[in-house]
Amino acid sequence: MTARCAILLLTAPTAQTPPPGVPPASWRAALAEDVADLLSALEEVTGAVAAAAPDHELARSVVWPGTPVFELAVARPVAALDAAASAGFTEAVIVAADAPDIPALHVGKLFRALGSHPVAAAPAAGRGLVALAAQLPAPAWLTGMDPDLDTASVETLRAAAPGPRSVAGTPGWHRLRAPADIALLDPGLEGWDATRALLGG
Repeated sequence: MTARCAILLLTAPTAQTPPPGVPPASWRAALAEDVADLLSALEEVTGAVAAAAPDHELARSVVWPGTPVFELAVARPVAALDAAASAGFTEAVIVAADAPDIPALHVGKLFRALGSHPVAAAPAAGRGLVALAAQLPAPAWLTGMDPDLDTASVETLRAAAPGPRSVAGTPGWHRLRAPADIALLDPGLEGWDATRALLGG
């Protein structure tokens, strides 16, 4: 039986620049809370959060009690995938913590792609990935590559994989890494309530 897990990955906030006047810690927490809320609402999927020691408190603050919190030695996608596998999950999607308005449909397409590919990835606008998915346990080539969401791409994953069919590309989405990225938010989309509130509605 397939056991699916969708994981918010809290990484060091080196690439997140908040809008003027917004405290960095508040900005980071709002983005993470919105991603966590989305993942917790997915049907037939367990929402979770993964973080290294400096972010354990933040991880617990953005999820409901009882939500799995994977405590990692290093906050990287492969470490989160390994933690999910150890917890008994057979598929997992790792989602960047700065994509508060990513549609649930995009996460669903990653899980769907895992039906025919061991790995799937959704590119982020500009660079990197917004999400990475894998059948569990993760393939050895992916573990050895140890990709980072900020620098990996569908192309670099395919280059490291044993064959082009090993990695499915799914529709991309944007991440909020700079103040200018706020213009990418669509007020008409449901969700991202914490980010919306911090931006004044």
